[in-house]
Amino acid sequence: MEAIARVDRQVVAVILAGGQGRRMGGTDKAMLSLAGRPLFAHVAARIGPQVTQLAISANGDPLLFAPIPVLPDPPARRGEGPLAGILSALYWAEELGARSVLSVPVDTPFLPGDLVSRLSGAGHSIACSQGRAHPSVALWPVSLRPRIESLFAQGERRLRVAAEGAREIVFDAAHDPFTNLNTPEDLRAAEAILAKGVP
Repeated sequence: MEAIARVDRQVVAVILAGGQGRRMGGTDKAMLSLAGRPLFAHVAARIGPQVTQLAISANGDPLLFAPIPVLPDPPARRGEGPLAGILSALYWAEELGARSVLSVPVDTPFLPGDLVSRLSGAGHSIACSQGRAHPSVALWPVSLRPRIESLFAQGERRLRVAAEGAREIVFDAAHDPFTNLNTPEDLRAAEAILAKGVP
């Protein structure tokens, strides 16, 4: 049974959509069509009901994502990877008075309905499945912003380094809820999963 989403009023979320989709032929992954909807819409539908505010980290035309607000990277950080997007989201969350930011990639359309409730109970935490940690699917307390800012200033861009010390929360499911759609074959497989009615 699919977990029922519950809203955490102290958590906001950011969909990381700044990648270049090289293995998808250079296509903007966020706009790839999956079951008739852009990929970002699937992720937003999964995460939006679980948080009080949702934004997208992207550097393209913000009108493409309306009505979801877009957090572009500052010019000095453009093209610097997902950690730049998380850092921008932490500033945004701080302005909103939120406690934490959930980060999720734009190419993960099968995120669990209880993702926020399970991660937020553990503070700084990352999702794990099938023996793998997924540092891009993580809860980042706003209090971590100075540390991440310092890592960024030192030239560190790896999410796994930024996530050091995070608690790992294991999710079990028949199919991996954190599967990334990296290739056209992955997209076709996701279409098949949705066609079978698998949430």
